[in-house]
Amino acid sequence: MTGPETTTGPGPGPAAAGPWALLSGAVKGVAKKYSQDRSAALPVAGGRAVVLAVADGHGSAAHFRSDLGASWAVEEFTACAAAFAREAARVGDDAAGWPALREEARRLPQRVAHLWHERALYHDVNSPAHGVRSRRSADRTGHDDRPDVPDLAAYGSTLIGAVLTEHTLFCWQLGDGDIVLVDDGGAPHTPLSTGPDMGDETDSLCEPEPWRKMRAHWQPFTGGAPPCVLLSTDGLSKSFADHQGFLDFATGLGERAAGQGVDAVQAQLPDWLARAAKYSGDDTTLVGAIAVPAQTQQTQQTQRGTEW
Repeated sequence: MTGPETTTGPGPGPAAAGPWALLSGAVKGVAKKYSQDRSAALPVAGGRAVVLAVADGHGSAAHFRSDLGASWAVEEFTACAAAFAREAARVGDDAAGWPALREEARRLPQRVAHLWHERALYHDVNSPAHGVRSRRSADRTGHDDRPDVPDLAAYGSTLIGAVLTEHTLFCWQLGDGDIVLVDDGGAPHTPLSTGPDMGDETDSLCEPEPWRKMRAHWQPFTGGAPPCVLLSTDGLSKSFADHQGFLDFATGLGERAAGQGVDAVQAQLPDWLARAAKYSGDDTTLVGAIAVPAQTQQTQQTQRGTEW
């Protein structure tokens, strides 16, 4: 694979997804041969829900297959999250159904991690990353008589994902990167932030039982969904002098989308991300869901009604 993969729905430009327009962009880091980032943004349940995901392959010499790991992370998450999103859309604002959704949301990371590990193991068995079945594990007595345990570090990747409906938001995060919600007043919120990045070490899907380290957030909406939900790899936030600068960027993006339209923002996004990648030196990817004004939604529905 030679570059970032982004799914935004049919046709060029931001995809219409019911109450939202979907935004996506990705650039490779300066002097990098190819990007280790992967992403997806897709409408589900006839546009009544949105699935967003970004994954950042670690990219170092020890993680030389992490582009594959990032691809699998996005593919497996979106497959699992799409089924979850359809159920979330069906439940809607029926609060009686929210506890079951929350329980399913708790199980989703483990399912995604198992599927990712199966793909990595299968790939490693057929093409061992280190020429052998990696390392062996000894039992408590010190006897090295257990089956070979493949080292999956070569495929290491982070993962951030979100499911958005008009009534609920569910999001999950393993490793670095950012989720930002911009509310009606233009204030940014980072529900899964753990504070400033302290270095290059990050949690990864290649670790044993990675779901135990995955952070999760659930939020119901009584006054409507936030007008802007953004997911990005850490190449974007690292390009700013401080975290506030990154949050100001997210707020400004939401304001531009509201004032100029999502098409205009999508057109400018590659240039913004390229500038960010120049400063951070890292692959830089962003996906988002931007609220579409009610009048525009009605126009879209009328146009769909006149199509053959």
